[in-house]
Amino acid sequence: MISRIDLRGDAFPVNGIDRDLLPRAELDVEAALEKVRPICDDVHHRGTAALIDYAERFDGVRIDRVRVPAEALARALEELDPAVRAALEESIRRARLVHREQRRTDTTVQVVPGGTVTERWVPVERVGLYVPGGRSVYPSSVIMNVVPAQEAGVGSMAVASPPQADFDGLPHPTILAACALLGIDEVYAAGGAQAVAMFAYGTDECRAANMVTGPGNIWVAAAKRLLKGRIGIDAEAGPTEIAVLADHTADPVHVAADLISQAEHDPLAASVLVTDSEELANAVEKELETQVAATKHVEDRIVPALSGRQSGIVLVDGIEQGLAVVDAYAAEHLEIQTENAAAVAARVRNAGAIFVGPYAPVSLGDYAAGSNHVLPTGGCACHSSGLSVQSFLRGIHVVDYTREALAEVAGHVVTLADAEDLPAHGAAVRARFDWKVPDSK
Repeated sequence: MISRIDLRGDAFPVNGIDRDLLPRAELDVEAALEKVRPICDDVHHRGTAALIDYAERFDGVRIDRVRVPAEALARALEELDPAVRAALEESIRRARLVHREQRRTDTTVQVVPGGTVTERWVPVERVGLYVPGGRSVYPSSVIMNVVPAQEAGVGSMAVASPPQADFDGLPHPTILAACALLGIDEVYAAGGAQAVAMFAYGTDECRAANMVTGPGNIWVAAAKRLLKGRIGIDAEAGPTEIAVLADHTADPVHVAADLISQAEHDPLAASVLVTDSEELANAVEKELETQVAATKHVEDRIVPALSGRQSGIVLVDGIEQGLAVVDAYAAEHLEIQTENAAAVAARVRNAGAIFVGPYAPVSLGDYAAGSNHVLPTGGCACHSSGLSVQSFLRGIHVVDYTREALAEVAGHVVTLADAEDLPAHGAAVRARFDWKVPDSK
């Protein structure tokens, strides 16, 4: 069901791990660009009419408006299962606790007497928040998008999620209920690339946003890449992935369950085990056979995901090599199930989120750890972070100098301007001193 890569002994690369050696889903965003380009252009020019047509084409439902009526949001919350509501409220509470502490404060540095630089942290004015639909319903993604934006102080936010034929062309009612719980009253029945284009260009129903965030499929990722610059993006999220670094102390039941839990997202989801214990690898393979047979979404998601090239068991000679592998892989979700798990986790450099020990499964982070589950995929965790309050903040430097403070450094400014052959830069300083500037010190 799941392949193996043996990097033990001489097979381990002496000059570092080539990422191409490791399991990874094939995701050709460049090829998808040309398919989403006409869709985005159409939304740009026809607005709501294009969104309505694409809902019929891609989602199989004809809608007469894209914005979700306020009464539909209220009704979804009123009809929400009390147990689901309680779980969502607890997830929101925990997410707020974590994200509230991420808010940055303005700082002022006195560079010289009379000369200061202040860094102000200013929230993005308006954001579009994308919540996937399709195979699964993700009210948790509403929370993960909305809470950090709210804690950052974003003044205007809108949520988009694909229309559902089973719900009269509205997004899934649990998504609508989660929006209502969070006080979001601007929700749109739009999915895929067309939703990103709606936020980028605006329509008669939806005002353009400054930024779009949230996970999605390859078409969402391609639209983000295409429209980046017109609109800010968080990341080009690809198929979800888990890596588990484990040794002989790990419970194969836990490891197998966690690999399966990620595989049930999508046929392209990646589940990777890195271990120095062949015994554990064998036991996990047996557990996979047993547990997969007893679960849901087997043929359409789990088996294709686990048997695909993006999943596998990587055998190494020790935890040192295991750390090198997981750092090269840079997983969206990384579990550490080893002896001294916290110490091992502290040495990891590249991961979207790290889950330490046997009682911190990825599922906890998906819903109720307080952390954010919108995380970098496809190896991007080596240079990018997950969604946070900082994602919605911009640092603005405020420079405040007196005449005396400028005079002190003016000679250096003029010298550097001349060195770069930009004499007008120096002239802009000289003009403030009747063209007389003190010598540089």
